[in-house]
Amino acid sequence: MLTVIGEGLIDVVRRPAGTEAHPGGSPLNVAVGLARLDHPVQFIGRRGDDANGRLLADHLRVANVLVPLPPDASPTSVAAAELDHRGAATYTFELDWHLPDLRDRLDTLLSATTLVHTGSIAAVLEPGADQVLHLVERARPRATIGFDPNCRPTITTDPEVVRARVERLVALADVVKASDEDLAWLYPGTDPLDSARRWLALGAPEGPAFVVVTRGAEGPWAVAHAGETAVPAPAVRVADTVGAGDSFMAGLLSAVVDRELDGAQRRSELRRLDVRELGRILDFAARAAAVTVSRPGANPPSRAELRAAAGHGADNGGTP
Repeated sequence: MLTVIGEGLIDVVRRPAGTEAHPGGSPLNVAVGLARLDHPVQFIGRRGDDANGRLLADHLRVANVLVPLPPDASPTSVAAAELDHRGAATYTFELDWHLPDLRDRLDTLLSATTLVHTGSIAAVLEPGADQVLHLVERARPRATIGFDPNCRPTITTDPEVVRARVERLVALADVVKASDEDLAWLYPGTDPLDSARRWLALGAPEGPAFVVVTRGAEGPWAVAHAGETAVPAPAVRVADTVGAGDSFMAGLLSAVVDRELDGAQRRSELRRLDVRELGRILDFAARAAAVTVSRPGANPPSRAELRAAAGHGADNGGTP
């Protein structure tokens, strides 16, 4: 079982042709992306007992994502995405981020988990951020940890405060992904690749196994203990970029699980990943993101779609 912790919300997307509402939220998108890649997933997040909350629950259910927490009395969060002429999204938010007290249920929720992923708003916005950190700390002795800061400067406006929380989670994580824009905001004036290299050393001797930087059309780059590598971004006609980073993150984690490198007992082996295999993992994640940007909204691909797009049977990052 894979576990994703974080926010689910309704994306209201404003396009020149009109306005549409879709389920979204970075962690929720990652959970759906993993499920579509044929992994058993549970999503630990909140939603309201309202029409938007039911839309989120139905979306997760259709994707075969388990939803162990019931709705609460607060409104479901909403993000409004304004698309520019290139299809790039700018967001504004109406948020309520908290989790119920899970102390009595935590061992049950995490008992079968081999991988836990979190990030984005959930990792830095109080009061829920402290609960997320506690869940990650509890899960780490048994599970691989994935983390994507997916910074939202319009919500968490102080980079110094966010930086401290992000670095604490990076030090706990095994698989870390950030965009070049995330790193430029967190560390202004520093080359994003240098920031990623520094992140690799956080939490030593058991910090991240590798850190990935997504760079849009330039393609992803990664640093691991064996070295550095990059792959090109697949050529694709872009509909919009909504959910692209989340599909990439789901592909990244999926490729780790496909190689049976998930679980705390595999942490040392994951840290020994060679550069060639890391490149295959990046390629798989980049292809997942490419399918998503080729169609409107946060709509991650299934494994069958990735197989068809690749034109051959290798569907887990280059391993037959």
